[in-house]
Amino acid sequence: MKRRGSRIGPGAPSLLLVVVVVSMSVLGLLALMSARSDMQLARRSQEYTQAEYASAAQAERRLALLDSVLWQCAGESDYFAAVASRLPEGMTLEGGTVSWTESCGMGRSLLCAVELLTPGQTERFRWTEHQFVLIEDNTALP
Repeated sequence: MKRRGSRIGPGAPSLLLVVVVVSMSVLGLLALMSARSDMQLARRSQEYTQAEYASAAQAERRLALLDSVLWQCAGESDYFAAVASRLPEGMTLEGGTVSWTESCGMGRSLLCAVELLTPGQTERFRWTEHQFVLIEDNTALP
């Protein structure tokens, strides 16, 4: 008796080719979807970063205004009262600390505060707070 070996029929290679093509198509579609979601995440990250840098730049501009006020008030007898009367809009003076908030949109704000130093020194202020927070719950962001 002859032993017959198992033979692959003529349809098996075609079936294998169809399985390979379908699996490669699915993998390609998954890669495309992943790339699209990565692009959306990168755009959103770019928007957040641009907004944060814009608000930080605005905070520095407002700090420059405050610095000019401090320079003008340096010779006043009641330094803190003179500073309080000339503060730029949106800034508040409590004790020896000037604070203000810069909105950067997207649910975030930049909290800024500087401690006023003794008049006549080279430095007129020192940063005490410069951090981004979520507006909803005032939680500081890393």
